[in-house]
Amino acid sequence: MGIGGGIVLIVIGATLAFAVTDNVPGVDLTIVGYICMGAGLLALILAIIFNAQRSHTSHREVIERRDTGYRY
Repeated sequence: MGIGGGIVLIVIGATLAFAVTDNVPGVDLTIVGYICMGAGLLALILAIIFNAQRSHTSHREVIERRDTGYRY
């Protein structure tokens, strides 16, 4: 789940917490919305951290030379 997934969770959670007024027996949709927003915020922060770490890596190219030992 990347940045887009975190944003989607935040939007779904905000919709459940602030816009939905239906009642589901045994489920508090406001709390479910807050949980989705928290999970989306956590996913967004982790995605930003992992993307920042990925941009600071360096790569080395190793060229392997094989000599057969025969020289004519």
